[in-house]
Amino acid sequence: MNTLFIQNLKCHGCANTITKGIKSIQGVTEVKVNVDDSNVSFKSINSELITQVKAKLSKMGYPEQDATNTTIHKAKSYVSCAIGKLNE
Repeated sequence: MNTLFIQNLKCHGCANTITKGIKSIQGVTEVKVNVDDSNVSFKSINSELITQVKAKLSKMGYPEQDATNTTIHKAKSYVSCAIGKLNE
């Protein structure tokens, strides 16, 4: 199981969006989002997929914990959160 600590994770709406987004990557399974600890865990069939997951998370507004967290990331995470809440 791979675990990534991310920024801008606020609620279960965010978690729903992240889960759906990460599961869309072929070869990634068992996605679990821990809102309290701000992390995402998943299984992948190879290490190249970890890079894809990181890129997908950043694109959705959830960069890794030690990455730059821009205003654009924050805005995207807000939108992702709202969409996730609507899909609950």
